[in-house]
Amino acid sequence: MRTAIIGGGITGLSAAYELAQAGREAVLIEEQPSLGGVIQTEVVEGCVLEGGPDSFLSAKPAGEELARELGLGGDLISSLDEQRVTWVVRGGRLVPLPDGLMMMVPTKVLPLALSPLLGWGAKVRMGLEILRRPGGSTGDRSVAEFIEEHYGREAVDYLAEPLLAGVYGGSADRLSVESVLARFVELERRYGSLTRGVLAARRAARARQGPSEPLFRTLKNGLAQLTGELEKRIRPRCRVVQARAGRVLREGDRYRIHLGEDLLEVDQVILACPAWQAGALLRELDARLAERLEGIAYTSSVTLALGYRREDCGRIPPGFGFLVPARERGALVACTFVGAKFPYRVPDTHVVLRCFLGGAGGEAALEQSDEELIGAVRAELKRLLGWDAEPRFSRLRRWRRAMAQYEVGHAARVAEIRAMAARHAGLHLAGNAYEGIGVPDCIRTGRAAGRAAAAQGS
Repeated sequence: MRTAIIGGGITGLSAAYELAQAGREAVLIEEQPSLGGVIQTEVVEGCVLEGGPDSFLSAKPAGEELARELGLGGDLISSLDEQRVTWVVRGGRLVPLPDGLMMMVPTKVLPLALSPLLGWGAKVRMGLEILRRPGGSTGDRSVAEFIEEHYGREAVDYLAEPLLAGVYGGSADRLSVESVLARFVELERRYGSLTRGVLAARRAARARQGPSEPLFRTLKNGLAQLTGELEKRIRPRCRVVQARAGRVLREGDRYRIHLGEDLLEVDQVILACPAWQAGALLRELDARLAERLEGIAYTSSVTLALGYRREDCGRIPPGFGFLVPARERGALVACTFVGAKFPYRVPDTHVVLRCFLGGAGGEAALEQSDEELIGAVRAELKRLLGWDAEPRFSRLRRWRRAMAQYEVGHAARVAEIRAMAARHAGLHLAGNAYEGIGVPDCIRTGRAAGRAAAAQGS
């Protein structure tokens, strides 16, 4: 029994790995000349540059588990959390997030009271939230509605919106709180007050006295170590075809995939590609399923790495980087100080700034030239950091329709999609469009799809 996997990013590679482990034959179809999808690592002047994601959350184990399984455990590194300070732009200057915030939930009174990031009205509103009791709103809401109900609109604009724009590239006014902040929704149901719920969770964690986990993990020489090792492991049992997949049809108990003028017949199909692409592929097989898949919104983004000689740079604030709220936004959405976030990524002789542009409302950035984007970013960095050194190198990547948006009603949509897909034996869906956008989520769903295909073929 043979399986086709459409999409050669971390999701498709993880699915192919599971099939190879089970001794199953597979064909991996990827239209780009190299595998890895948005995971693209480059080393320039000793600096490790990531074109897409640079790490994965430690709280989600699938990434670390796979790295260790592939023999890469010795290259796992952790974020330098003792240096973790995040800055937010307000009034054209960098202001640190107050100590004690859990995402946008305050857990310490004094740092919040002293912070210039929020006005006194917002601070009082956030402090009184601890008195809130269970009950009230039910059903899915936008993140903005949820946070405004608890802490007010200023907390949305200067906490929730920039934090989520940096992660999801989306709008707090459209993202689903049930899908994006499920843990906080559960705390609301149980405690009413998010602040009281987070404090209770922290007390329980301290009582367990387990070792604290770093916020992020990654690989010393870049996440492409992971995709590269997966590619090596799958090669004996998986044929890689560079082609653009066309229609996916079914005749009898076999699937037929159009690859230009060629036709590939397989027993099973794993769609490890964006939902909008999966929908286009399935339009003739199942129009309703295709419509639901194509209804999942996506945003586009740009990553720009700027590398400098340290001796040419002015002072860089301590911490991981800064976020730019939509109310303050020009070109930049966020900027990471790479050498401060991870060890080994940047030699002492260099400074690397990793800049993010685009996202919801900012897609026009993708239509600008490299020179225009670099010029706009440098102007903003000069205004915010106070210096304008000439970069020794730059690396810019455009990611069109790459980030799935979990908008209000997303969980119900995905449940419907899963039910529809289950009616087609041998059809599997995986990737960042369904139950998580991060690298561990892609690995988890890819491996699950691979296991399901292997089980059906036994």
